[in-house]
Amino acid sequence: MAQNSYEKPDFWTQKAKKEGYPARSVYKLDEIDQKFKLIKKHMHILDVGAAPGSWSLWVLRKFETLHDDSILVSVDLSDLAIPKDKPNFHFFQGDIFSPEVQEQLASFRPYDLILSDAAPATTGNSTVDTSRSEELVHCVLELGNQFLRKGGTLVCKFFIGGGQQELLNQAKKMFKTARTYKPEACRTSSFETYLIAQSKI
Repeated sequence: MAQNSYEKPDFWTQKAKKEGYPARSVYKLDEIDQKFKLIKKHMHILDVGAAPGSWSLWVLRKFETLHDDSILVSVDLSDLAIPKDKPNFHFFQGDIFSPEVQEQLASFRPYDLILSDAAPATTGNSTVDTSRSEELVHCVLELGNQFLRKGGTLVCKFFIGGGQQELLNQAKKMFKTARTYKPEACRTSSFETYLIAQSKI
């Protein structure tokens, strides 16, 4: 049987393996950071839907490059496939929207940056999948409303399916600027893109 194209190790997958990252998605964040200058010194960063851990590992390596004392807090239903022994790294396993987990996250707020590469479990039905993705983004924006400091930034993945304008309109009510951006490392066949919302009002 022919392999699905998603199963074939492309350039980004091979590069991720060579550099010690669990997933190719790390290069999407790298490109977004290069374009929008997300990571600075002395930040509190929240990584939502962090598993398997590529974005968190990239952020921690960025801290080391900057010789920084920033704090990263990550959360996911699943465990991470990266070391969790850094003193400035806190991982919580559980539902980001449960009161118990939100209480734990609240102890580190306000956050300067919220990152989310989270995606819903896909069904293969694009209408259902995009609807679930948009619902997830609405929830992440609400987290931003609760946990981000004034002037903070939010980056969130979502599936393009007709509701992106509503998401942008919601973000523009909360942030000075909000736009979509599709990094080069996204698969050409993918209908995912990213919401980049900066300078929380």
